[in-house]
Amino acid sequence: MKDKIRYEYKIEVDDLEEKTNYYYFQLNNQDFYLTKVRRNITEFQELIKLYQELLNKNYPVHQIILTVNGSYTILVNNEVYVLLMVNNASMEYSLDEMLKIWDMMPINNLNTSLQRPDWGKLWSDKIDYFEYQIGQMGIGKKVVINTFGYFVGLSENAIGYVNKVNMMIKPLNKKIVLAHNRVKYPNTHLNYDNPLNFVFDLEVRDVAEYLKGEALEDIEYALIDLKAYLNLRKLDLYSLSMLYARLIYPSYYFDLYENVMNFDVDEDCLIKIMEKTPQIEEFLRKSYEIIVNYGPIEPVDWLISSPQ
Repeated sequence: MKDKIRYEYKIEVDDLEEKTNYYYFQLNNQDFYLTKVRRNITEFQELIKLYQELLNKNYPVHQIILTVNGSYTILVNNEVYVLLMVNNASMEYSLDEMLKIWDMMPINNLNTSLQRPDWGKLWSDKIDYFEYQIGQMGIGKKVVINTFGYFVGLSENAIGYVNKVNMMIKPLNKKIVLAHNRVKYPNTHLNYDNPLNFVFDLEVRDVAEYLKGEALEDIEYALIDLKAYLNLRKLDLYSLSMLYARLIYPSYYFDLYENVMNFDVDEDCLIKIMEKTPQIEEFLRKSYEIIVNYGPIEPVDWLISSPQ
């Protein structure tokens, strides 16, 4: 890989770390990540247009390093990679800072290929694929098999919730923002400013992902952030409902599941999530109790009645 980087970028690399989806090295006190592109061609082309626009607006996006031939990508073992130069990789964005960035960056001309309009269908298709995948590749993966059913159940609750909301509630104002395929907690610059992570979606998408990650670490802090967000934004019933649906959907589990099934990550990582199911249910129950004070969202009966 060092030879490949030297050939494509004319960069001499001394120490190269190989991770699950990327390679990392330092040069002149700068961090570089050669990261796999997990987008189709159409989305990637639109991401490049968006990246160029964000650079012109001085948005804090990681710089994509071009090859010596002026290309944004290189091919490694039939996989497409992009080289990113990252500043302040370990620094974190708080939820309040995320809101300030959105307010400074209004979205005008939405690109349909980067929008994520139908969560119910996206989630349903993903679960169907995972179930097929387990049928084909799950032999011997006892932890996957023993944990999968619980989180599929949560997913089905989230899918039903979204579908019901879309049928029964008309949004007053869908706040579409420059969102992310995934927001993690802690919310580092490395992940949040990565142009390969961008999508256009409801603001509550990123908020919910942040809060779920935070709740896995500390429920009380997550609930404090939830209250602060609701006090600031004054969401309509549609957005409140979609926020709760997104809190229910266990993306944190499926991200780990995909690493286990696709990249041979040790499946014991799923045990740690399974051990937190009482904490997850408590967070969802308390989140409902908070959100319902801002609008009459529908309950999920078994979550509301779970032991306190």
